[in-house]
Amino acid sequence: MTAHTDEELPRIPGVRHADHVAFTVPDLEQAVRFFVQALGAQELYRSTRGPDAQFMPENFAVPGDARLTLVMLRMPPNLNVELFEWTSSDRRTEHPRHSDAGGHHLCFVVDDVDQAVAVLRTIPGVRVLGDRKEVAGDSPRVAGNRWTYFLTPWGLLMEIVDRSRVADPPPLIGPADWTTPRQVTAATDPAAKTSNEQ
Repeated sequence: MTAHTDEELPRIPGVRHADHVAFTVPDLEQAVRFFVQALGAQELYRSTRGPDAQFMPENFAVPGDARLTLVMLRMPPNLNVELFEWTSSDRRTEHPRHSDAGGHHLCFVVDDVDQAVAVLRTIPGVRVLGDRKEVAGDSPRVAGNRWTYFLTPWGLLMEIVDRSRVADPPPLIGPADWTTPRQVTAATDPAAKTSNEQ
């Protein structure tokens, strides 16, 4: 376990925005089909790499015999998703649970959670986790938020959410930000202060 300190971490200069999220899947074609047909993604390109005894351990922290195939997907208006399928001598196949280290999920905003759940229940292999929930007094800042988790046919945990009923939602990134130029200031990028002082 890494020791914790109160020392402030250095700011990485020049960070602009998130570019993509990535997931390793057991069957690439199955996952691409789900993202394209069920979620409306667009396939952009494919690539392969490995095995390579030097490059793979050094650059991916995997065994030298590991080989990957990837597909990059575009999900308008604000997300790119990279899907990997790997082979290697010691590849683990179990997914982490939500409560495990490395647990994760991908969430999409929908117009109506009930309608989305109804369609999800018709897709073979999808497991919807319970019925639609609505946040109440346990999280008053987002009271009215409707949500449901589900598992894809290969076990990736996803969520659908509708925040339209939240009276005063927190300033999460959303459509209003997509056309707003990013203001680079000393507060958001310490390198800007150095540049302005030169």
